[in-house]
This record gives sequence, C-alpha cells and structure tokens, in this order.
Amino acid sequence: MPIDQDTCEWLGCPTPLEMYKHQCALLEDELTQALAMLKKARANVSGLVQLSDELSTGKASAEAELKKALSEVTRLNLATSDLGAKNYSLQLVADQRDHLFRENQWLLGEIRKAQNPSAS
Repeated sequence: MPIDQDTCEWLGCPTPLEMYKHQCALLEDELTQALAMLKKARANVSGLVQLSDELSTGKASAEAELKKALSEVTRLNLATSDLGAKNYSLQLVADQRDHLFRENQWLLGEIRKAQNPSAS
C-alpha cells in the first residue's frame, strides 16, 4: 500500500519552523544557565584570588616573624651558654673555696691541739 501523503501536516506534528523555534528556545535557556554559571564561577575565582593574596601576605608576615624569633632564640642560646660558662666557673671557685675552708678549719684544729695538748 503506497503512501503518497506528506505526514508533516498531521495533527500534533510540528512544522520545521516550529521545531527551529523550539530548538532556539532550548539554546537560549542553555545560554542563560551557562551565563549564570559563568558569573558565579567568576565570583568564585575572584574570591579565591583575594583569599590567595591574603594568605600570601599572611605567609610573608609569618615568615618574617619566624625569622625574627629564630634570631632571638639564637641570641638567647648564646647568652645562655655564656651564663652557663660563667656559672660553671663560679661553681669551680665555690668548690675550691669550700675545700680551702675545710682544710683551713682542719689546720686550725691541729694548731689548737698542738698549742693545748692537755685538751685532747
């Protein structure tokens, strides 16, 4: 059974012009959504760039503070080692003084014994 009729005019079938209009409407919606997403992405990128700048500034200031703190630690370590050396020297002198004091007391006792032999 040969069909010679053009089916595009049947009820419910869109014409080519209607299909093109519908396709254009779909493309317009996609472009509108893409533009909205692009605007949001640009705002996100702008925020990330600003955050990166703030972090870079913070990092630079933290590195400067660290450098200052490390130099202070080095200075304090040197001062501590100097004080430790002085303290060790003073401890040696104090030990010698105590030794001489004990020896002096012993000798004083021996002299008293020698001067007063009856007291023993």
